[in-house]
Amino acid sequence: MYENFYHLERRPFLLNADPAFFYRSHAHKRAIAYLRYGLNQGQGLIVITGEIGTGKTMLVRAMAGALTDSNIVAAEIVSPSVDPEDLLRLIARGFGLDPERRSKAELLGQLEAFFRDQAKAGRRALLVVDEAQNLPRASIEELRMLANFERDGRPLLQSILLGQKELLNASLVGEDMEQVRQRVVAAYHLTPLDPQETGEYVRHRLALAGWKDDPQIDAAVYDRVHEHTGGIPRRINTVFDRLFLFGSIEELHHFDLAAVDAVIAELAQELAPTAEPAEPGAATIDFAGMRLDHRLAAIEQKVDALAGQLGKGLEEIRAAIRRIERQVVDRGKEVRG
Repeated sequence: MYENFYHLERRPFLLNADPAFFYRSHAHKRAIAYLRYGLNQGQGLIVITGEIGTGKTMLVRAMAGALTDSNIVAAEIVSPSVDPEDLLRLIARGFGLDPERRSKAELLGQLEAFFRDQAKAGRRALLVVDEAQNLPRASIEELRMLANFERDGRPLLQSILLGQKELLNASLVGEDMEQVRQRVVAAYHLTPLDPQETGEYVRHRLALAGWKDDPQIDAAVYDRVHEHTGGIPRRINTVFDRLFLFGSIEELHHFDLAAVDAVIAELAQELAPTAEPAEPGAATIDFAGMRLDHRLAAIEQKVDALAGQLGKGLEEIRAAIRRIERQVVDRGKEVRG
């Protein structure tokens, strides 16, 4: 909707992890370095943690797209809380295999045969497990067992585990997880964007969507959004997506604090668990008054230009302005009312 109003080529703030929009913050650059190091090892487990929405999945997808090796066969699964056997079925499906009606032993044999076939063809198998903090400890142990598959002394499978901080702080803690921890070749915790990066992130996504500085965005808007979102990219996307929708509805070509505060208030109202029926808040009312003032100023400019062109009938035109002013003031009273 708003992409047409602002002449954008596509929506810049969708919540899906599209690697085309990947922004390399300081933390993301460091995470990429750890990923590259881990992948170069060609074995073991790589662990990337971070808060929800910090861009863990985006990071790995962008990294996978940047890999020049065409000899990597990758599978990505999102892990619910499943037992080891169901996890093996998810992995088999991820690699394009049919795991139906197979016992656990048969699943292991099927996967090992697949990995060996890839190795014979000169390809590496890479498994990406998203939301890995949801896995029971027994299922995490199963991933370690898969890492034991070898051919000519070289591992047949490498895995990347993505999850929240609980993955390192709880799931991999304890004597029973010691062998799993020993398999971790690289680990990194992804942190949120800082205030400066928040603005750079937004402008980066807008530029990729074809933004031509319409709307103009005050610097204070980025600071307010960072304050509200804590620098979490997914939350930033949510606020700016709504802000652009709001702006297109209100026909705004300039975003300031009044606009973003109105949007933040709307989002807070929608997410309130036991909210009373919404009434126009102060920010919304003030914003409506501001729009009326802008429209009045625009009308005055157009009428002045018309008067200059005509060079006559000035009094009649001024009278028309006064009538319009009275109408706008009356309308403003209704809105504030």
